Amino acid sequence: MPNSDLLPSLLYKINENQLALEAAIMELSNWVEQRGSADVADNVRAAIEAIDKNEEFIKMTIALMMTPE
Repeated sequence: MPNSDLLPSLLYKINENQLALEAAIMELSNWVEQRGSADVADNVRAAIEAIDKNEEFIKMTIALMMTPE
């Protein structure tokens, strides 16, 4: 398998890791909020909004890269 064929798979795995980290961070922000630090939790959620904003584009791009020519 040529190295160029590995790139879409690599990006897919990196995206999976990113989404897993987002979920873990959201759990932590919920935990922080439950303990009375709503401002901190809101800041965390705002910081990870970029993941949500970019997720669809990343998925579409990876799907295109994985489509046989």
